[in-house]
Amino acid sequence: MRATEQRIAQAGPVLGLAGAGLAGAVLLRFVDPTRPGSGLPPCPFHWATGLYCPGCGATRAMHALAHFDLAAALAMNPLLVLALPAIALRLADRAGWRPAGGDTRRWRLLDARAWAVLVIGFALARNLPWAPFSWLAPGG
Repeated sequence: MRATEQRIAQAGPVLGLAGAGLAGAVLLRFVDPTRPGSGLPPCPFHWATGLYCPGCGATRAMHALAHFDLAAALAMNPLLVLALPAIALRLADRAGWRPAGGDTRRWRLLDARAWAVLVIGFALARNLPWAPFSWLAPGG
């Protein structure tokens, strides 16, 4: 019984995040973040510095995904869109939901050090003013 209780305790926060993600997807299905007065705030980092952070365009990308527009989502924040499966795997791993007999090399994708390098590199590259890097800017 102890292992079951531990598994439930591990899954609780993950299920909470999944529920919050679902609520956010439903919200973005009906609220357009590109319209003035939508109630969704702009990126505070971009507002303060004029630079794009790694998350700039994420709300608009998720709005596009909520409307099944993959091309628009990729134009807003390609890193987020491409990372969504890895985020889902990380949440499943955190909850202890690994497939039986899973190859440990596959779980290297979840290594935070590699993601830190990728996110920082993406943040730097999307602020460079020439192609192909300018294409990484939201709407680029």
